[in-house]
Amino acid sequence: MNLTENNTRLGGPALWALVLTSAAGFMAALDNLVVTTALPAIRKDLGGALADLEWTVNAYTLTFAVLLMFGAALGDRFGRRRLFIAGLAIFTGASAAAALSPGIEALIAARAVQGVGAAVMMPLSLTLLTAAVPAARRGMALGINGAVGGLAVASGPLVGGSLTEHISWQWIFWLNVPIGLALIPLARLRLAESKAPTARLDVPGTLLISGGLFGIVYGLVNANAHGWTSGPVLTGLIAGTALVGAFVRHGFTSANPMLPMRLFRSRGFLGINAAGLLMFLGMFGSIFLLSQFLQGVAGYTPTEAGLRMLPWTGMPMIVAPVAGILADRIGGRPVVAAGLALQALGLAWFAMILSTDVSYAAQLPALIISGIGMGLYFAPASHVLMSTVAPADQGKASGTNNALREVGGALGVAVLASVFSAQGGYASPQSFADGTVPALWIGAGAVALAACLALLLPRRAKVPPLAARAAAPTPAPTPAAAPDAVPTA
Repeated sequence: MNLTENNTRLGGPALWALVLTSAAGFMAALDNLVVTTALPAIRKDLGGALADLEWTVNAYTLTFAVLLMFGAALGDRFGRRRLFIAGLAIFTGASAAAALSPGIEALIAARAVQGVGAAVMMPLSLTLLTAAVPAARRGMALGINGAVGGLAVASGPLVGGSLTEHISWQWIFWLNVPIGLALIPLARLRLAESKAPTARLDVPGTLLISGGLFGIVYGLVNANAHGWTSGPVLTGLIAGTALVGAFVRHGFTSANPMLPMRLFRSRGFLGINAAGLLMFLGMFGSIFLLSQFLQGVAGYTPTEAGLRMLPWTGMPMIVAPVAGILADRIGGRPVVAAGLALQALGLAWFAMILSTDVSYAAQLPALIISGIGMGLYFAPASHVLMSTVAPADQGKASGTNNALREVGGALGVAVLASVFSAQGGYASPQSFADGTVPALWIGAGAVALAACLALLLPRRAKVPPLAARAAAPTPAPTPAAAPDAVPTA
């Protein structure tokens, strides 16, 4: 059935594009959180210290963050379908390598390669979907695509816990292989090729930010093991900071930078991006520790731990539609700020009640409050972002926002795990609780600061009503576009 026969349905190439890009996005989003409930099993099976567990998460998020916009530009230059398939192949092969990893170092390397594949695959999935769907149906198609991504985030801890408990942790990666192998030939047959041959690649910018973020995260991850004044740690922190500074300068002086620094002259753009980075810093750093606490201290199985995380990770699926309506009526700023404040309150609640004998009933209000806060934040955040830039800059604005969120997630795991390691550790349940509590306070403080920064947003963002959003044509992404995604850090 085509659109002329039934205006409410997608048909032919558009339907195939929706199915293929949504499935690819589901895999990439799932792999950010699916590993969290498997961390204790990975540590038991492969060994490794806290720093190794951090890199198991951060190797993926860092490569994904720094290559996100570069991957989109590669597709524009050399063919979006071709690079989308290449990203799928890299992601699928790296998933198999992760499942077959004989040691923690091999697993970390495979996770880094997974991030490379996801960075190419994810932004191009949005471009391919937008090109394939008629303008009148783009709002619906993008909404379905986003909902699938949200489902991946919500189910990540549960899927990871169930596979780890009932089969083995390797199956959180094996799960991707048959899906990827099925998607690759279908993408070749069912997706149309397109490109923008005049698109320019910012190789110097990509190298600067990649090296800079790696150096900073390396220093934070290894600070407690080697000491803050040790040569490797100081070198990583100083060199990383210098490279990030050079990247900022490059953004001001380059003719076509991957991240134009002029965008940050807008108070609203600066506020929503800083808030997003801090939100992910506090949220994902906390999830990294709490998912292990539920198993190692509270004594739940991986499946039970995943189920008990659902009030947090799954609540946005319920709250987001309400948050969108509220944003339409009162503006995005109060909804975003309220969401961040509730997320900070939930983390602070956790920090106050956490102990070796805390009941799940005592934890449940913190999980629900955090989940409501997350839903209130995500629904209007991307639309508020777009209201702060000109239409010609919306592609790079979207890519910037998603990349900074991923960076925030990587920094959150590194910073909060560093606090955890300094104050406690894995020696005993009490030691784990002693380390987790101050880390959660840091996470709550970061998200509270994000709520304050949200007040920099425009008083009432020019967000079209929900009905208008669904009906209005969606412009094709610019060469550096990346999806306005749900959390994937």
